[in-house]
Amino acid sequence: MRVQDIREIAQRMAIPTSKLKKGELIRVIQRTEGNRQCFDSGQSGQCGQRECLWADDCN
Repeated sequence: MRVQDIREIAQRMAIPTSKLKKGELIRVIQRTEGNRQCFDSGQSGQCGQRECLWADDCN
Protein backbone atom coordinates (compact mmCIF):
# COMPACT_ATOMS: atom_id res chain seq x y z
CA MET A 1 0.00 0.00 0.00
CA ARG A 2 1.25 3.45 -0.86
CA VAL A 3 2.20 5.87 1.93
CA GLN A 4 -0.35 8.39 0.62
CA ASP A 5 -3.12 5.78 0.98
CA ILE A 6 -1.99 5.08 4.55
CA ARG A 7 -1.94 8.80 5.35
CA GLU A 8 -5.52 9.12 4.07
CA ILE A 9 -6.64 6.27 6.35
CA ALA A 10 -4.88 7.93 9.29
CA GLN A 11 -6.45 11.31 8.54
CA ARG A 12 -9.92 9.74 8.53
CA MET A 13 -9.10 8.43 12.00
CA ALA A 14 -7.89 11.89 13.15
CA ILE A 15 -4.30 10.66 13.48
CA PRO A 16 -1.62 13.29 12.78
CA THR A 17 0.53 12.05 9.92
CA SER A 18 3.38 14.54 9.74
CA LYS A 19 6.91 13.23 10.15
CA LEU A 20 5.88 9.59 10.57
CA LYS A 21 7.40 6.93 8.36
CA LYS A 22 5.24 4.23 6.83
CA GLY A 23 5.84 1.61 9.52
CA GLU A 24 5.39 4.08 12.37
CA LEU A 25 2.15 5.34 10.89
CA ILE A 26 0.75 1.84 10.44
CA ARG A 27 1.60 0.94 14.04
CA VAL A 28 -0.21 4.09 15.27
CA ILE A 29 -3.24 3.06 13.21
CA GLN A 30 -3.05 -0.45 14.67
CA ARG A 31 -2.89 0.95 18.20
CA THR A 32 -5.81 3.33 17.54
CA GLU A 33 -7.89 0.41 16.26
CA GLY A 34 -7.10 -1.53 19.43
CA ASN A 35 -4.98 -4.07 17.57
CA ARG A 36 -1.53 -5.41 18.28
CA GLN A 37 1.19 -3.06 16.96
CA CYS A 38 3.09 -5.73 15.10
CA PHE A 39 3.61 -4.26 11.62
CA ASP A 40 7.15 -4.80 10.33
CA SER A 41 8.27 -6.31 13.64
CA GLY A 42 9.56 -9.55 12.13
CA GLN A 43 6.62 -11.46 13.64
CA SER A 44 4.34 -11.68 10.61
CA GLY A 45 4.51 -15.48 10.64
CA GLN A 46 3.35 -15.60 14.26
CA CYS A 47 0.75 -12.84 14.51
CA GLY A 48 -2.08 -14.95 13.08
CA GLN A 49 -3.85 -11.93 11.62
CA ARG A 50 -4.14 -12.98 7.98
CA GLU A 51 -7.08 -10.61 7.41
CA CYS A 52 -4.98 -7.63 8.46
CA LEU A 53 -5.03 -4.72 6.01
CA TRP A 54 -1.23 -4.49 6.24
CA ALA A 55 -0.41 -8.22 5.85
CA ASP A 56 0.86 -7.92 2.26
CA ASP A 57 3.51 -5.36 3.27
CA CYS A 58 4.45 -6.89 6.61
CA ASN A 59 7.42 -9.05 7.56
